Amino acid sequence: MDRNVEALKTVKALTFDVFGTVVDWRGTIIREGRALGRTHGLRVDWPRFADAWRAGYAPAMQRVRSGELPWTDLDTLHRMILDDLLAQFEITGLNEAEIEHLNRVWHRLRPWPDARAGLAALRRNFVLATLSNGHVALLVNMAKTARLPWDCILSAELFRHYKPDPEVYLGAAALLGLAPHEVMMVAAHNGDLLAARSVGMRTAFVARPREHGPGQTTDLTPAAGVDIAATDFCDLAAKLSPRAEP
Repeated sequence: MDRNVEALKTVKALTFDVFGTVVDWRGTIIREGRALGRTHGLRVDWPRFADAWRAGYAPAMQRVRSGELPWTDLDTLHRMILDDLLAQFEITGLNEAEIEHLNRVWHRLRPWPDARAGLAALRRNFVLATLSNGHVALLVNMAKTARLPWDCILSAELFRHYKPDPEVYLGAAALLGLAPHEVMMVAAHNGDLLAARSVGMRTAFVARPREHGPGQTTDLTPAAGVDIAATDFCDLAAKLSPRAEP
């Protein structure tokens, strides 16, 4: 990883992947699932359930990307996956309101411990925006619930494309009134960063080594070509500070 300090000085805005990078989807789903299980007497392996729900995410988006499905927001895709999981995990006895409340757990994801303080520090020097496959309503609700200090909510929904399609990254830069090299994509996922880099954006890898649980084997280190790596958002703020040493 070669940090080009002069090039990074052109960055004016940071766009953030959200699921896994800013918020702990797995921990939140497990916590809410266990509470639901206690209420209804359900015996479910909630960590496996959370992993299975997330595993359906990329294939569902690919159905939209390929044209098999028309544009479909993430609530609808998550519900399609959830309906299959309810049968797979033999979860019964929930009414429609309870199922829909569970489906909207993605609106209530809790932030990683460093997220609020780190974002506040970064916001002193940069415009901060989401750049997520979550739709606008989901991201707004999450920001309110988790008290995330975004300047702007940007979503794949605005471009009718899902990441890693280039239209999402280029569209975000255009809406911010910036050239791609003036925007830095921040993510815990190398695939997201490499897609952003391919259209000219700067990139920052923030490690989330427990996103997928204690046995995580992916995205533990930054890929070659990523501009900067940080242990969390507070570390990223320190490294991007105008006072930081090159």
